[in-house]
Amino acid sequence: MKLLVTGAAGFIGFHTAKMLLHRGHEVVGLDNLNAYYDVELKAARLRILERAANFRFERVDITDRGAMQSLFAREGFRRVVHLAAQAGVRYSIQNPHLYVQSNIAGFLEVIEGCRANAVEHLVYASTSSVYGANTDMPFSEHRGVDHPLSLYAASKRANELMAHSYSSLYQLPTTGLRFFTVYGPWGRPDMALFRFTKNILAGLPIDVYHEGHHHRDFTYIDDAVEGVVAAVDHVAAPDARWNSDAPDPGTSRAPYRIYNLGSQRPVSLLRLIEVLEKCLGRKAVRNLMPMQLGDVPDTSADVDALAREIGYRPTTELERGVERFVEWYLGYYCPRT
Repeated sequence: MKLLVTGAAGFIGFHTAKMLLHRGHEVVGLDNLNAYYDVELKAARLRILERAANFRFERVDITDRGAMQSLFAREGFRRVVHLAAQAGVRYSIQNPHLYVQSNIAGFLEVIEGCRANAVEHLVYASTSSVYGANTDMPFSEHRGVDHPLSLYAASKRANELMAHSYSSLYQLPTTGLRFFTVYGPWGRPDMALFRFTKNILAGLPIDVYHEGHHHRDFTYIDDAVEGVVAAVDHVAAPDARWNSDAPDPGTSRAPYRIYNLGSQRPVSLLRLIEVLEKCLGRKAVRNLMPMQLGDVPDTSADVDALAREIGYRPTTELERGVERFVEWYLGYYCPRT
């Protein structure tokens, strides 16, 4: 089938498009190639995708209403994977307007395109950050998430609410995936594993927030993408058991679903650093820092719903995932002559 993947030059978008192409689908990849991080890294991802005959790239900003309407009307997508967004908790504190424009106004253009053109299923990226001030772990989709701690988290929660309204009004099947700290080859330079690797190799100190004591449900990219593609195939349907007297936030009487996508094996940041040091064969100089504004101490995903309803559960151990990331990083940035 023909699918649209927004954010195709991004980390998760690149890997998702690559897997869909491998499975024989026709993929139109959309990205605006903004300069939030290294544009050449994005271009390198695209060059790999463009080797496939069944891939086409469109340089379009999702907030461009005219361009988005034209794209949807022209292409006739059966399903849409929406991964384009302005990411990053810390950056949202410095640039709030950008998050509202990209993550909320941009999401509206995508979901409107789906509604107006009879798209079968919209799968979109949410985030574990929506759990915010919640401390009852592992985090479950079946509990409320109304206390975000950053505008990034609030913008992604808004996407979930907007999706529910469209699923309810127009019977548009939508599935939101709450990603938990995705890492791996071709990752984002603003993420901790990437920054740590770069600094350790350069002999520079690494900033370790919360003195490394917070825990994260690190999720390897292949696991995340397997979950995305499985969700694309599993079109959201109304939940016959949904009870309006005790509403379940993760399901609905509309064709709407929310799933956690995490490893379900949280580890401390200090443990991540130890694994990375072993893979690199070097010790890090640690600059211990307090907790950052907008950050949360710990994350842990309950993925039982994903396993039960979609039939998928992440499996990659942290040690193997970090090893694969380091192999990619050294090959890409430090090639042997």
